[in-house]
Amino acid sequence: MRPAQFDLVCIGSGPAGQKAAIQAAKAGFRACVVEREPQVGGSCLLSGTIPSKALREQALRYRRMQGSANALAVELHGDAPLSALLHGVDEVIAAQDRYLLAQMVRNGVELIRGKGVFLDPGRVEVQHLDGTRRIIHSPRMLLATGSRPRHVPAIEVDHEHIVDSDSILSLPYIPRSMLVLGSGVIACEYASIFAALGCTVTMLDKAAEPLGFLDPALRSGFLAAFRAMGGEYCGEAEVCGARFDGFSQVEVQLRGAEPLASDIVFAAFGRVANVEGIGLDRLGLNISPRGTVQVNSFFETNIEGIYAAGDATGPPALACAAADQGRRAALVALGLPPPPVTSLVPTGVYTIPEIACVGLSQTEAAAKKIDIIVGRADFSEVARAHIAGEPAGFLTLLCERSSSQVLGVQVLGEGAADLVHLGQAAIATGATADFFIEQVFNFPTMSEAYRIAAFDILKQRSLPRPATLKVAGAAREVGAVRSPS
Repeated sequence: MRPAQFDLVCIGSGPAGQKAAIQAAKAGFRACVVEREPQVGGSCLLSGTIPSKALREQALRYRRMQGSANALAVELHGDAPLSALLHGVDEVIAAQDRYLLAQMVRNGVELIRGKGVFLDPGRVEVQHLDGTRRIIHSPRMLLATGSRPRHVPAIEVDHEHIVDSDSILSLPYIPRSMLVLGSGVIACEYASIFAALGCTVTMLDKAAEPLGFLDPALRSGFLAAFRAMGGEYCGEAEVCGARFDGFSQVEVQLRGAEPLASDIVFAAFGRVANVEGIGLDRLGLNISPRGTVQVNSFFETNIEGIYAAGDATGPPALACAAADQGRRAALVALGLPPPPVTSLVPTGVYTIPEIACVGLSQTEAAAKKIDIIVGRADFSEVARAHIAGEPAGFLTLLCERSSSQVLGVQVLGEGAADLVHLGQAAIATGATADFFIEQVFNFPTMSEAYRIAAFDILKQRSLPRPATLKVAGAAREVGAVRSPS
């Protein structure tokens, strides 16, 4: 065994581990990343974000061509290979792998390939694929081991007829029918993608509506679009089991209801942290009842010198949040001041249509008894949405009634995950709805929706409008800035 000494060792090369190691290296410390997979980037790169969004893009193209004004005859056959729709994804993953590797090399981060197992808080044994072993030392360790699909005893995932989020993109063909078990983000993303591809999709869950963490308007908007694509949602359904009939169908048993059958069953019960088999039991590390590593606000565990970030610590399970947590954890571990904590982490749900939100929700405002006005812009009023063939959707501004300060933004529609960032910047700078009225936006763009929603705020406040507005010391007639209504 060849010992090696580092200032920071990161177990896992996903967004948290990779960004933590680079942050340490940039600060002049010796850092390494231990990764057991052949490629860096974690599940975000290999089986999650990149491949699923590539399939989503193909589904959008297919749907748009079906609805083209030119009445193009476009049809996907039931035996269409899924690999054809994922053509080029391997190249994208390989390009990202090269970029991430180059970034680590450029910053002086050492990549150690193999499985890392803790011997004690300051030592990790790396088990290489060729059977050799190496011990690395560090006074600071970061757990960034990510997560994997959650399985339940009643549903045996065989990765052929009953699949999870790691194996669904390995299907040889687009199924004619699919039962989706679950109603969270992953369940809804894949359910809407396959529905857009012409698959008959039914979602089953105990929850009355999917995406229960979102405000009602976003949930109902998603459901309406999902049903318009032929999808069906069955709430208050309790699944007791699933069994392949040995020929062509998987039968799903429901408590108190008739069983349902489909070509494929997609088990989407969320994700669990990867914390087994790496020696955490011998450390006495605190693990929550939900199987996540328990940390404080500085990402410290109960063991001195051991930190954790990303999916291993639980929600929000977002790549952007994991990267930020990794950077902050590295700074804390190395005794450097972390940047101020921000609560403005945007949420992006890559369903069809896309959903994004940031800041305060209407549910949170009601719970906190904050008096708000909700300004709404329907995409049917936005020229760019019609040009893109995506006129369904909306943007809402949540503003404090007394000041019109923007407290939250919610978007449902294509491009929502990008569009929400303008609202995020407005919240971060304390801007009011008037900001969007006074600015000039390119035409035609989706950003116009902010002005429409801002005018809705102005209308609801029922404030008298002065004859002129003072802008940079000059007078300008209000008539030059008209409400779309």
